[in-house]
Amino acid sequence: MEKIKMTTPLVEMDGDEMTRILWKMIKEELITPFVELKTEYYDLGLENRDRTNDQVTVESAEATKKYGVAVKCATITPNASRMEEYHLKEMWKSPNGTIRAVLDGTVFRAPIIVKGIEPYVRTWKKPITLARHAYGDVYKASEMVIPGPGKVELVYTATDGSTASETVHQFDGAGVVQGMHNLDCSIQSFARSCFQYALDTKQDLWFAAKDTISKKYDHHFKDEFEDIYEKEYKAKFEEAGLTYFYTLIDDAIARVIKSEGGFIWACKNYDGDVMSDMVATAFGSLAMMTSVLVSPQGYYEYEAAHGTVQRHYYQHLKGEETSTNPVATIFAWSGALRKRGELDRLPALSKFADLLEQASIETIEAGRMTKDLALITSLSDVAVLNSGAFIREIRARLETLL
Repeated sequence: MEKIKMTTPLVEMDGDEMTRILWKMIKEELITPFVELKTEYYDLGLENRDRTNDQVTVESAEATKKYGVAVKCATITPNASRMEEYHLKEMWKSPNGTIRAVLDGTVFRAPIIVKGIEPYVRTWKKPITLARHAYGDVYKASEMVIPGPGKVELVYTATDGSTASETVHQFDGAGVVQGMHNLDCSIQSFARSCFQYALDTKQDLWFAAKDTISKKYDHHFKDEFEDIYEKEYKAKFEEAGLTYFYTLIDDAIARVIKSEGGFIWACKNYDGDVMSDMVATAFGSLAMMTSVLVSPQGYYEYEAAHGTVQRHYYQHLKGEETSTNPVATIFAWSGALRKRGELDRLPALSKFADLLEQASIETIEAGRMTKDLALITSLSDVAVLNSGAFIREIRARLETLL
C-alpha cells in the first residue's frame, strides 16, 4: 500500500533505557512501514541532556510551540545514583517538568480499557481521567537543609521596595525547609484546560485539594477554579448536562473508589503525579495509560505515563529476553499522529492512528500479550510474548485492518 503522507512534522523526543529500545522498534515495525513519517528529532537521552547542559530539552519544548504536536519517550530524572552511573555534570531537573513549564499545560491521563484486564476496584466500569496541573509546587521548589537553631522566614519584596514576611519556623535544632510557588496565570490555564477538556469529552469534572489545611495556597486554587467556572463555563456545563464540583482530596479519594468512573479528576501537580499512578495501577498497569499535555494555546505533547523500565534495560544489555509492555508508548505515537491528522486535515493519518490502537487492543484481547498483562488477565490460554514478538503481532493485525 502507498504510505500515508504528512505535511507538518511531529516533534519527536527520544528517551532513555528500555523505552528507548521500544521507541525504535515501534517506529520500525508500526509507523514507518505505513506512514511517510516527518519529525523534528530531539535526543532527550540523559547523555545528550548532559552534553548540551539540558538545552536540548528546552529546544524540544520550543519546537512543540512551533509545530503544535510532540511525541515523547520516557526519560530519566537523575538522582544521586544516576549522577554517578552516567557521570553527569549536575543533577538535571525532570525533563517533563521543564517541558510542562515551557508549554504551561495540563496533563490528562486515562487508562486504556481492554477486555480481560479487569480493574482491581470492582465498582469501576468506565475510565477515570486524571487532570494534573503541570507547573510549579514541589517541582519548582527551593529547598534548604537547616544546620542548626535559627529562624526561617518567607519574605516578599515588592518592586517598590516594600516587604512582607511570614515566619516559617523557629528552629531549635537542625532540620529542612522547602519553599514552593505557583502563578495565577498558570492556575487559570489549568482551570480553563480542565473545563474545556470536560466539555470536549462530555465528562463531569471534579477538582480536589486540601484548603482546610493549606488555607491560602490550596484555597487560592479553589477560588480561581470557582471564579472561572462561574464566569465562563457554568452555562456551558448546564447546557451540556455536566457537573463541576470541588471537594477535599481525601473525600475525593473515597468518592473515586466507590464510583463507576467516567469523569475527570483534576489535581494539583504532586497530587496528580501520585493519583495518576494509583488510578493506572488500579486499572491494571502503568503501561496501559495514555498521557497528553494540553496547553491552552493549542500545543499537545503525547507521552507514556510510566518510567524508562530500568530493570528490563539491564536485562536487555546482558542479552536477555524481556517482555516489556509497549502499549502506552504506542498510544503516545497514535495520539500524536491522530492530532497531527486533525490539525492538518489528513483523515487518512487520523484513521491510521485509530487502527493502530485497535490492532493493539485486539492483539491483547486475542490472548497475545506481554508478561505484565498475562499475570493479571482474566483470559485463559494466553501466550506470553517478548517485546519484539508482541509488536510484530500488532503489526500483523494492523496490516489486516489496513
